Amino acid sequence: MNAPLRRSLLNGHSSNPLVRKLEGLAPLSEADRSILDQLAAGARLADPHVDLIREGSAPDAAFLVLKGIACRYKHRQDGKRQILSYLLPGDLCDPDIAHLSRIDHALGTLSACSVARIPREALLFAVERHPNVAQAFRRAKIVEEAVTREWLVNLGCRSAIERIAHLFCELLLRLQAVGFAENDSFEFPVTQVELGDTTGLSNVHVNRTLQELRRQGLIATGQRRLIILDLPRLRALAEFQAGYLQPAVGTDLCTAH
Repeated sequence: MNAPLRRSLLNGHSSNPLVRKLEGLAPLSEADRSILDQLAAGARLADPHVDLIREGSAPDAAFLVLKGIACRYKHRQDGKRQILSYLLPGDLCDPDIAHLSRIDHALGTLSACSVARIPREALLFAVERHPNVAQAFRRAKIVEEAVTREWLVNLGCRSAIERIAHLFCELLLRLQAVGFAENDSFEFPVTQVELGDTTGLSNVHVNRTLQELRRQGLIATGQRRLIILDLPRLRALAEFQAGYLQPAVGTDLCTAH
């Protein structure tokens, strides 16, 4: 557990995963945490496999995932889908809505989710009045872009077993950072078809790969939960380096030009 998250839990600021996530990226004051709690207020439950926003829509709000797993995705005309990213508890899509006239991808739920819809004006108020929050959002965006690059490497260079192993290592760290993983395990309600849409593999190939990971004693699955049995070996298999999940910045992003 990283130091900012440990301080957050000890200080009792652990109910909002957005606070947990951003505290790992920038120092937050009580006022900063309060505004983030206001952004998360009014969350509603969303069923699995429903769109929160469709491709081509004009966005007027960002969506904050507080529980469950959502995703960005695109459909081809033949119906095939590519999942572009997972949105986990504490993830915000899209903090840059003020600059968008239309969205070029869809946002949908993979599992039942608790989601807060944050109007454009509320988000702008938060970043304009709270520079630490603005800095944390910017650093979160840097991490998001780094994750996108790793997913591109996954699709282009890694074998099937390396792709899935790398994804599992990443998800574990991202969920640990917001308090949604323990003892190297976490809820994973993603289906094999959806895992294939994520990794560019067929359902049959995903099934065989998961069986091989189990056979090697690296993972166990059951009751919509993933258990990593040997994290060092799984990381070695995936050649997983966690540095991309923490931004290496040397200046104040709020004032940098």
